[in-house]
Amino acid sequence: MGSESDRSALLDWEEVSAVEQPSLATEVAEIHPQATTVSSRALGGIAPGGGGWSSSPQEITASFEEASPAVPMEKGTNERVNRRALGQQKIVTSRREADWNRRDQDQVLAVFVVTFDTRSGNMLEWCLPQDVDLDGVEFKSMASGSHRISSDFVYFRKDSYFGLACFANLPVESELERGARMKSVGILSPSYTTLYHHMTFLENQVRSQLLCPGEYSVLESFFEQHKGVLPDRAAWGSTGAAMPTPKHTMTPEMKVTHPAGCVSQFLQLFGEQVMVLWKLALLRRRILIFSPPPVGVVCYRVYSCCALANVPLPGVTRGLPPFRPFFYVNVTDIQTLETELSYVACTTERVFEEKKHLFDVYVDNQTVMTHRESLKPLLKVTSSDREKYKRLQEKRKRLVGDSSFTEEELFMLFFSELNTKLFQPLLEVSSCVDRTLTEQHVRRMGLDPQTDHKFLVDILETYGIDVMLTLDTSCCF
Repeated sequence: MGSESDRSALLDWEEVSAVEQPSLATEVAEIHPQATTVSSRALGGIAPGGGGWSSSPQEITASFEEASPAVPMEKGTNERVNRRALGQQKIVTSRREADWNRRDQDQVLAVFVVTFDTRSGNMLEWCLPQDVDLDGVEFKSMASGSHRISSDFVYFRKDSYFGLACFANLPVESELERGARMKSVGILSPSYTTLYHHMTFLENQVRSQLLCPGEYSVLESFFEQHKGVLPDRAAWGSTGAAMPTPKHTMTPEMKVTHPAGCVSQFLQLFGEQVMVLWKLALLRRRILIFSPPPVGVVCYRVYSCCALANVPLPGVTRGLPPFRPFFYVNVTDIQTLETELSYVACTTERVFEEKKHLFDVYVDNQTVMTHRESLKPLLKVTSSDREKYKRLQEKRKRLVGDSSFTEEELFMLFFSELNTKLFQPLLEVSSCVDRTLTEQHVRRMGLDPQTDHKFLVDILETYGIDVMLTLDTSCCF
């Protein structure tokens, strides 16, 4: 996986290497230190499920130029042209490196088929390569309770890698199979940011496996094509370096699928409680989401929850445990979760509700609960929470008919800006000789000095920000 970044964004959590992050924001600051307004696309925001905004290099260059202060004409046209060319060249280089890294992340480390056996339960039926450690993947790729549904998909974590599997349940006239044939076809990758590219292929292949068990030739071709299609890194130094021709023609055609609408579902399900989850995510709490199958849509709730804690200001999250998405977990993950200090995960196994040492926050359908007394005051939606949620909804309404942003991009941008608004005054005050945080500062952060007092105290403690809080009481952190 790539190195941890303070600019981690939705489905890009500690997944994009330092070559790509902090991307264009740093480039702008280096070339044009006086620039004060930069397009969100120029700042290198990450689209849900992908390695970057879906903007073209031309759009990025245009945004960069718009944000750059004009060079005074008396210094000459040549200087202006040279500075612009330098900026464009650095951006193109950055995007080329980013593209290389996304392709690196898109490698498939393993492909596998899991089946349900009436005598032995979930079993690993087939895999490539044959020597890869897939212990436990038979339970991760076929969620508990899946026998009640006809199809599903699931994101999961296996050691330091991530997986996506598609499940299908086919009624059959077989006493041996007890009237149902169930299988999952999945892959492992170094990153979860590109897994969705293969969703349609996996859906098609699990249906093929149900109809023609034991036929793995297409899966073999898929693995051969994706296990090593990277160019030599030095080749990217030359303009126009091309990717090698795929070794096999894929059948059926692979079509990129995108989790469009997952943010809408997330907001409709939780409503104003999204702001409660926002606070808990910023505080790096262990959040476990329960739901019966299908689990795919619940993985998208994990996906959306991670965006809430994106703090784009450099250095803010340094020293904190990474806020990791584990996606689907089951009882085989208990030992791993016992060692985690911060995560978001989902499960279909109700037994987790009794294992309170594994989580801080338990989400059951629309109900957000905690057994920790110190967190219970944060579960109440405050007036400032309602105001923030209202602004988010207003922005969503204005989005209708505007093709400039997807709803997922707007969602991420909203919370990225919200977190910047929260932490910027704290950083400014902590760097002053008089580190006194006043009521005016708190309101500037978008918080209510009274109802958000507990949240603010927890933020200061969690992030180790040294200021003097003087509201109802004077406390030094």
